[in-house]
Amino acid sequence: MTIRTAELLSIGTELTVGETRDTNSGDLARELPGRGVIVRRIVALPDDVDVLREAFTAATERSDLVVSTGGLGPTPDDLTREAIAAMLGERPSVDPGLERWLRGLFERRRIPFPEANRKQAWLIPSAEAIPNSNGTAPGWLVRTPGGSVIVALPGPPREMIPMWRDHVLPALEAKGLGAAATVRILRLAGIGESVVAARLGSLLDPAARPAVATYARAEGVDVRISAVHDGDDATGDPEALVGDVERRILELLGEHVWARGRTTWGEALAVALERRAWRLAVVEIGLRGALGTLLGEGLGERLLEDDALADPAARRGASVASLAAERRRATGADVGLAAAVRARGDDTAVSVAVDGPIGTRSERRVVFMGGPIGRGRAAIAAADVLLAYLEGRPAGKRTAHGRSRPATVSRT
Repeated sequence: MTIRTAELLSIGTELTVGETRDTNSGDLARELPGRGVIVRRIVALPDDVDVLREAFTAATERSDLVVSTGGLGPTPDDLTREAIAAMLGERPSVDPGLERWLRGLFERRRIPFPEANRKQAWLIPSAEAIPNSNGTAPGWLVRTPGGSVIVALPGPPREMIPMWRDHVLPALEAKGLGAAATVRILRLAGIGESVVAARLGSLLDPAARPAVATYARAEGVDVRISAVHDGDDATGDPEALVGDVERRILELLGEHVWARGRTTWGEALAVALERRAWRLAVVEIGLRGALGTLLGEGLGERLLEDDALADPAARRGASVASLAAERRRATGADVGLAAAVRARGDDTAVSVAVDGPIGTRSERRVVFMGGPIGRGRAAIAAADVLLAYLEGRPAGKRTAHGRSRPATVSRT
């Protein structure tokens, strides 16, 4: 049997009442399509054994693979094992090997073994244990009578992710996980998803091959191109098809593409700085650290300083170009970046300047919305101007979810 479809179940009442955010489903959903597996549903479920049993039953009837996260703890409200056992009509029992391993964890720490933890050593006849090197909850890999596969994993990402990577994926691949797929992701800035969709037109047809989809993200818009290698020669080679569509998309949107794949702004800028062996210093005014947050840890040693000034009045009439140059000189950096924002009606005006060995570039933009969202989009605009400078591209071509004014460039 080939695993081609999947459903993801996130288990825990803390999810359904909003006390905890589910990140596990996003991590799994990003990985499976690239392996030729279609994720049909992502569902959050409370700690209710009847609700869980019904969800597992329905999911295994619809899909080849069901992956659950959460509900494998030792407390009475951790009910994932009970629900799967009830669905299959099997009785869980303590596995001696798992119990020895579990007791050993507590003995090493010189902690009395709580009897409540014995349920974490349960297995049913249809399940095999998935080792957990970072916690006390082994997972389950279950083959159902109908041929579908259930994978039950613990909720904490520090446990779930290594188990998925090191144990589950190899086991699923041995059973026939998905199909080879060609996937390319183009990351766009300065253009909204609706405009992207309008330009792509029929390329977004759900029946088209390769499949093209757009995704609006906080840092911009992604365009995903994918084709599964399913042996159907009538539609052509997937690699060639994806490459052809990518070229067509670049003709329509190429001036907005700033990266490919899962690249972050920090990573893209780090590569551009590394290529020139330059170091960067940043001053942001009125953004409340939004630019530093966007860049994250990706810049590493390439970032000498990020100075966030809360009050736009701190500019004292100085232009962002002079602030960028001053920051560059004061820190000994090769490049100085300055960004300042102010409210403009319900939107946000941002002034950006880059000063470095190839001259000074200044640009003003108005980004959609104010407040935290506007500041976040202003940070993207600043990163976009900086990347264009580092890559030697013409300035002023892009907008950031809004309008831009022509850039001014002076060369030293």
